[in-house]
Amino acid sequence: MTASRLRLNASKTQVMWLGSRHNLDRVTVSEVQVLTSTVRVVTSARNLGVVIDSRFTMTDYVASVCRSAYYHLRQIRPTVQSLTPDGSKTLVQAFISGRLDYCNSLLYGMTDSLFQRLQSAQNAAARLITRTDRREHITPVLRDLHWVPVRHRVDFKLATFMYKMLHGQIPRYLSGDWQLISDASRRLRSSDTFTFAVPRTRTRLGDRSFAVAGPQIWNNLPVDMRLVDNYARFRRLLKGHVFG
Repeated sequence: MTASRLRLNASKTQVMWLGSRHNLDRVTVSEVQVLTSTVRVVTSARNLGVVIDSRFTMTDYVASVCRSAYYHLRQIRPTVQSLTPDGSKTLVQAFISGRLDYCNSLLYGMTDSLFQRLQSAQNAAARLITRTDRREHITPVLRDLHWVPVRHRVDFKLATFMYKMLHGQIPRYLSGDWQLISDASRRLRSSDTFTFAVPRTRTRLGDRSFAVAGPQIWNNLPVDMRLVDNYARFRRLLKGHVFG
C-alpha cells in the first residue's frame, strides 16, 4: 500500500477467518493490528453484493436474498393487480429472478434447507404472477412460466460455464483447472465426448469448488448435448433437460 501511495481505512477494512467449525474454534484472534490501525475480525463480510460467512455455508447470503425478495414482492403486489400476466411476469422477473440468479453458482452444494428458503421465495413470486392459491401445487405453475427451480438454476449456470470454457469463451483464470480425459497411446471414446476428469478432494468445501462441481455436472449431461457447437441451441437443450 505504501508503494501504491495508499492508506488503510480501518473503518472499511475487515478480517475474516475461513475454515471448518473445528478449525475456527481454535482461532482466538479477534483483531489484527496493522501499523497504527486495528482491524476487527468478523464472521461474515459482503463482497460484490454477496455475503460470505466464515464457514462458507451461505446462510447469511440466503437470508439477505430472501429478505430482499419478499420486500420487493410486498412493494409490487398492488401494481401487479393492474397489469397483464406478461407485464406482471416481466416486472417480477426484473426484481426477483435477477436476485435469485446473481452469483448463484456459489450456492452449489449448500444444504437443502437453504435451497428450500430460496425456492419458497421463487414460489411466492410465481403465485403472485399467476394468482395461484397457496394450497395448489407449485410445480405446474413453474412449468407454465418456464421457470427452472432454484437448485437446478445453479446447475444450469455451472453447465453453461463449462460449455463456454470448452469453447474458449470464459476468462483464462477459470479455465485452467480442468483436463479432458484422453490417452495419447490409444483412442478413448471419452475424448470424443468431451468428458472431464473430476479432481479428488478431502473436504466438503473442496467438493463445492468450481474445479470439481463443473466437471461433475458436465459429465452427467447427455453426450449429444455436450457435442452441440451452438451456444443458444445448447441453452435450449439444457433447459429442456433440466425440466425433464
